[in-house]
Amino acid sequence: MKRATKALLAAIMILTICCLVGCGEDPRFSAQTQYLGGVYGPGPVSSGAPQDNVSYWDGDDIDGKPSVKISLSEQRAYFYKSGKLAGISQLSTGREGLNTPIGHFAIQQKDVNHVSTKYGDYVDAADNVVKPNVELGVDPKPPGTHFKGAPMPYFMRIHGGVGMHAGYLPGYPASHGCIRMPESMAENFFRSVSVGTPISIAN
Repeated sequence: MKRATKALLAAIMILTICCLVGCGEDPRFSAQTQYLGGVYGPGPVSSGAPQDNVSYWDGDDIDGKPSVKISLSEQRAYFYKSGKLAGISQLSTGREGLNTPIGHFAIQQKDVNHVSTKYGDYVDAADNVVKPNVELGVDPKPPGTHFKGAPMPYFMRIHGGVGMHAGYLPGYPASHGCIRMPESMAENFFRSVSVGTPISIAN
């Protein structure tokens, strides 16, 4: 009897959470999420936000050919110059269903002020967000709004629409496939790679 009561209470709690956040919407992706290394967008970081104690850069005084190795399981990028480790960056890669591709690639394009043409917000004439986190052509546009692409500073295209760039880091895979990094690390990587720099991505 006690076991049945506990199971019933657990089911009620799950149902209540679903009703509050909307079934199918992962609460981790809500606007209330706090991010590693700061918030990319409006609002300050709370004192309870998770801290990035992984990322560092020692590459300015190291010479040699650059390369990058990305570990999806570790959510880290390792930057090398002529095989010598020059820096490590915390990451947030593609979430389930929008996975970051695995394989050997190379930097195809660099764009310091890149803006997404696919993901962003619907905003009004005064640039106020009316509907956040939309996919253009998939999510219906509210009347009187227009699409505003998500900023992807220090964008380094790797494959198709996937690239490394500065962005949100909640501490787990959460992107649409891109490789998000703290802004300072994205800037260091961007400055140190060129078109053709080899990138390997593995689990």
